Amino acid sequence: MKISLPILLLVCSAVTLSWTQASGDGAKPQSTPPPAASAPAADPENAKAKAVVERGIQALGGQAYLTIRDREQQGRGYGFHNGRPTGSGGLFWSFWEFPDRERVELTKERDIAELYIGDKGWEITYKGPHPIEQKDMDDYLRRRHYSLDTVLRSWVNEPGVVFLYMGDAIAAQHAAVQITLVNAKNEAISLFFDTDTHLPVKKSFEWRDPVDRQKNLEEEVYENYKPVAGIMAPYNITRYFNGDMASQRFLNSVTINQGLDHAMFDPNSGYNPMKPDKDKKKK
Repeated sequence: MKISLPILLLVCSAVTLSWTQASGDGAKPQSTPPPAASAPAADPENAKAKAVVERGIQALGGQAYLTIRDREQQGRGYGFHNGRPTGSGGLFWSFWEFPDRERVELTKERDIAELYIGDKGWEITYKGPHPIEQKDMDDYLRRRHYSLDTVLRSWVNEPGVVFLYMGDAIAAQHAAVQITLVNAKNEAISLFFDTDTHLPVKKSFEWRDPVDRQKNLEEEVYENYKPVAGIMAPYNITRYFNGDMASQRFLNSVTINQGLDHAMFDPNSGYNPMKPDKDKKKK
């Protein structure tokens, strides 16, 4: 089909006029910016997941849990390798100050201690303190970063954290609801809350080994909750590594906000837990 010259000229003139009007009085034509995208509507699943986490915090003690300053735990711990016990277990005393100070005393005499302050750690024996090996320190810092206390007291308030409602699940033989949190660094952790008590019964997270680049799965199960100073504390804690049991802790006592001796967090203080100095300044 042939188009006559007059019609072709008429079409070109119309296009030119339209282009000129859009760019304004013959100015160089500019690309029209796309319309501004409207803000996405609030995700109801995100709100639903956040509500589950908030109920879990309330079940743990609400504001009393969120404002814990220090905690002492005493009990017996057991280690495992490939799911098999590595010994008969041993006594331990754990002292923790939020957010990043912890002291763990081992043996009946409490003459061996592991001390963690910020991103540094020491093993303390009768020979004095010496730094913890970097690999062991990295493992500890990772577990602390993904600890239940850190997630519920810090992660949930960070900007950019996404709450994902994953639905019903079975965790540690409990009917539970699974929630996954993803922070701004694309780190993810799943929390499982008992459908009846709303208490957390399990957490799980994955991380990639920097050497072999393989993914590892770490899980922790919380059982035998008891009320302590207005909060609910799990007295049985089991940790799993890639599906195998890695450690168990059975607590005999938990003490909250007693005020800890600041000397126990100084690797060079010569602090002796068997001969406490009542006159030492407390922090």
